[in-house]
Amino acid sequence: MNSDIHRGENRIYIVISIFVFIVIILTILFANNNLIPAYIDDDVLEENNWSENISERFYIERLFGLEKQASFTYQVNNDTYPAYVTVTTLKTLFMMSEQDLLQKTIETIENAARNQGLLLDNISKVSGQRRINISHRTMYVVFNGTNISDGEKIKIIGETWNCASSGTSIICIGFAQVTDFSHNKTGENLVNWATILKDETGTFTKLYNDNIIFKGNGLIYNVRCH
Repeated sequence: MNSDIHRGENRIYIVISIFVFIVIILTILFANNNLIPAYIDDDVLEENNWSENISERFYIERLFGLEKQASFTYQVNNDTYPAYVTVTTLKTLFMMSEQDLLQKTIETIENAARNQGLLLDNISKVSGQRRINISHRTMYVVFNGTNISDGEKIKIIGETWNCASSGTSIICIGFAQVTDFSHNKTGENLVNWATILKDETGTFTKLYNDNIIFKGNGLIYNVRCH
């Protein structure tokens, strides 16, 4: 009978030990799961005549708060050639690989294009890597496209990286309309597009015929994630 009592006590101890272990693991996970949202400094926005669209702020939690997502959207203060940049921060239980993150970025662009009536030119797609202002190496993909409703030409960039310092993954999507056929203007206006892409080393100058407007203090180049 004593052996039965001992076996019962052992089972209780095992159950308690498992429970304590689970509590410790969950405590560690929650303690290290604070989301640090990536953003663009106000000084950089004002310098380029951009601002945040507060109404587009987005935040969500999943898996009881173990996965989190936050997004900020910035737009140019000029309606003639609309442009915006969305900076999304992901905090997940297990950080995605860079290739998976890039694929998720491309899928996000493709889904958004379908929903907004935009036709992407996949032949024009350009991929590459660069370093941004906080020394992260990023991966990017650039598309040309057309707004199906009015025929205006557009350009889209998706750029992404993992930020080990904050334990987050960052996805930036930039959009710019580069024509204005409605006002009988000809050619492409790349000013807002360049503001999204440009960096101090002029990564994109060769892509656009050595145009110097693609060298400078751009928006995605200045995203802060930690």
